Amino acid sequence: MARINLLPWREARREQLKQEFIANLGVVVIGAGMLIALAYFVLTSSIDGQNARNNYMQLSIDSLNEEVQEIAALKSRREQLIDRMNIIQGLQGNRPVIVRIFDQFVRTLPDGVYYQRLQRANQNLEIDGTAESNNRVSNLMRRLDASDWFAGPNLTAVVANPAFGEQANNFSLAVALATPSSGEEEQ
Repeated sequence: MARINLLPWREARREQLKQEFIANLGVVVIGAGMLIALAYFVLTSSIDGQNARNNYMQLSIDSLNEEVQEIAALKSRREQLIDRMNIIQGLQGNRPVIVRIFDQFVRTLPDGVYYQRLQRANQNLEIDGTAESNNRVSNLMRRLDASDWFAGPNLTAVVANPAFGEQANNFSLAVALATPSSGEEEQ
């Protein structure tokens, strides 16, 4: 006898294929979701790791910047201290100079000349005084010029002073301070 299948097998087959398709689709969706979740987790952990490295680097940079600022402040302070030391050494070195200058004033002063005012401005001296005659003023200027401590005496004014004597004069002269060599300083 012939067997004829009158059952709706095509519909059952379609239904079975449909269920397999839905199952496969579910597996693919679940797999894709897991893959996306895994990629998200990997990217998130990479970003967090990079952020942690960036924060560490920023902290290191900040600490180095503080050290650089401290070094700059220390260099500035060092320069200030060196400047102070140089000033103090300069003052200590120039201390005997004023004594030598006054000693030279006494040594170069001829008889009949009297100082009334001495004023120092940087490396120049202004001298006001009274002399018994013009010859005494020129003698003073020659002596100042011959001194190792003075250079270039320049007479700026001569005014007669009859109260001191009939040939007496008040004078003003300017002279520059010279720095003698070390061998001449000891004389």
